[in-house]
Parts: sequence; C-alpha cells; structure tokens
Amino acid sequence: MVTVKNEKEIEYMRESCRIVKETLDFVGKNIRAGMTTKDVDDLVYKYIISCGAYPSELGYEGYPASSCVSVNEVVVHGIPGDRVILDGDIVSVDITAEKNGFHGDAARTFLIGNVSEEKRKLVKVTEECFFKAIEELRAGTPLYDIGYAVQTHAESHGYGVVRALTGHGIGKSMHEDPSVPNYGRKGTGMRLRAGMTICIEPMITMGTYKVYQDRNDGWTITTADGKPAAHYENTVLITENGVEILTL
Repeated sequence: MVTVKNEKEIEYMRESCRIVKETLDFVGKNIRAGMTTKDVDDLVYKYIISCGAYPSELGYEGYPASSCVSVNEVVVHGIPGDRVILDGDIVSVDITAEKNGFHGDAARTFLIGNVSEEKRKLVKVTEECFFKAIEELRAGTPLYDIGYAVQTHAESHGYGVVRALTGHGIGKSMHEDPSVPNYGRKGTGMRLRAGMTICIEPMITMGTYKVYQDRNDGWTITTADGKPAAHYENTVLITENGVEILTL
C-alpha cells in the first residue's frame, strides 16, 4: 500500500535522512585502502548510534550488519567482513537509519585511490542516472518515467541496468510500496502523489545486467560476468512542483 506522508511525518523523514547523509559523508572522509569492509561497517554503526538513531539494516530479515558494503563486482548487499579494500577499488556503501519511527536510505559509490578511468566513468554515469530520473519528476508523473530515464542514460553509455532489484517506497518501514524499477516504458505506471517518499537507486554495471545471488550467505548480489557495478541512491519527497532530495 502506497503511503502519503503528512507534514509531521515528513519532518521525521528529514531528520532520519539527514543522519544518513551525514553518515555517508563521514564514511567518505575516512574510507581508504587497507581497511576491511567490516571496518567501514563499524564507522557506520558508531556514527548512526551517536546521532541517537538506529541502523535499520542491522537484523533486518536476519541481515548481520549495519550497512551493505559492496566492492567492485558486488552490486549490492555485500556483507561486511574481512575483505580488504584495495587501491583502485570502487566501494558502494548503502545505509538506512531509523529515528522517531521513520527511515532514511541512501547509497554512494566511493573511489579508492588510483581508480581506472573506466571505473570512474561508471560511477559518474550511475550518479547522473539518478539526476536524470528526477529532472521532470513531480506529482502526477507516471512511476515508470523514472526507470525510463535511468535506463536510457545508462544504456546510451553501453552499460547494463540491473533488473532483479529496484528502488522502493520508504517511511515507517524501510521498504514500502511502490517498487521503483530502473527500467521501464515512459508514460506508464501509477501516477506519483505529493507527499510520497521513495528511494531512487540506479544500479548500473559495466557489462551484463544479469546478476547472481550468493547461495551461501543469501544476500550478496554480484554481476554475472564479474565486471564492476556502481550504486547511487537517495530518498526523495514528491512535491506538487518537483522533488526534495532528503538525503542531500
């Protein structure tokens, strides 16, 4: 069921989203080669807790960490552990924080040291896909216009657009209706309403759009061809005249 937030609920959303944004800024200032993905997760946990919030991912459907830390070929849902981050890696960090009963969610892909131009371009285009998606977004826009914009921009650069995972609504629950695909036909889907809060999160690959889920841990999603992927996400509020990016 799609939920429309009132002003008080939107204020709560702004607070949790601010914490998410600040946490990602903190990670960006401290992440470096030689750290493990668990070290990154420790940064996330400590910062969110210091803000009087809770890392929503911790314990979600049994998930064992406070963030998803995904390196190179891992698209999303990388479980933090003993993998060492190396010079030249790209590392996606996806976090969700809950405060006052409402969640905020965002992801960034960080460049570690001497990153190749190929990877740099992938990360740049993935971020551009998000901003292409919100250019004409407002109340009344068909939902799948978002995916159309993401897909068109990514594929114009020869990249793959992951179909097995989508963005989503967010609010009192970390995942709410509607699903927000990164592909679609322009002019189709439900009409967005002012007061809806959704997560738009392009997941773009250097090769095939096909992905593989690790059967051992049940979480880690990697590209089927082993090529790098990037992830960029923000929580946005739909308004009558556009959007407010709550995690920026």
